[in-house]
Amino acid sequence: MANDATLPLPPWRGHALRNPWLIAGLALLALLAFWSATGTTPVAVALLWKWLPSLLRGLLVNIEISVLAVALGTVVGLVIGALLLSPSAVVRRMARLYVQAFRNAPVLVLIYFTTYVFPFEVHVVQWSFPFPDWVKVVLGLALPTSANVAEIFRGAIQSIPSAQWEAAQSLAFKRSEIFRLIVLPQCLRRMLPPWMNLYASITMSTSLASLVGVHDVVDMAQIASNTVVRTDFTILVYFTLLALFFAYCYPIARATRALERRHERH
Repeated sequence: MANDATLPLPPWRGHALRNPWLIAGLALLALLAFWSATGTTPVAVALLWKWLPSLLRGLLVNIEISVLAVALGTVVGLVIGALLLSPSAVVRRMARLYVQAFRNAPVLVLIYFTTYVFPFEVHVVQWSFPFPDWVKVVLGLALPTSANVAEIFRGAIQSIPSAQWEAAQSLAFKRSEIFRLIVLPQCLRRMLPPWMNLYASITMSTSLASLVGVHDVVDMAQIASNTVVRTDFTILVYFTLLALFFAYCYPIARATRALERRHERH
């Protein structure tokens, strides 16, 4: 009818229609469906489709390395961050030296350092245990992670106003209770956005693992390129490599930005 009002789109549909990445993904799916229906799929795309499972398995290796490196680095970093706030000047200097050394060292140098400093096998009495390259890469990435987490933790602690400590002490709270019930919950909220940014950065740094013999997604891309030996396929496989890292890290960046906006509001 002429007098019928046009109903507005729901908010989620309006945002979806304005999302360029969603539109690009739908356009790509439509193009792939058209190629499949008409039998005009380019040779490079068909070859990439065969190699895609191997690339995804390689990406899983990168994700596993990043998760382990950040987990180990976070645990060590929290300890180092606590030492940065120690009442002992000597302890603070030692912790500061650790942080400055590993925050300012190139990641590739640290990976080579842990690869060649640690043995290829660990001998315990009569037994020998392999020390695989991927574990050395985890250790190499955990070093800068721990240094950055220590700084994040120190900054979060020092950002809490001293008036909160004094008010809690006036209410007869113990120091451990103040830290556990008042300071730590606020620190976790403040640490989460930079910690997520750090995780995304370490995930991208795992692409260096292929240089020391780890069969990650970059190594699989090199194998695929050397096996097929087509220029168009090589370009496409490395473009896919960029897309895979982007698809994994971009949602982390968006979530980080959302947490930062939420923290600003509060």
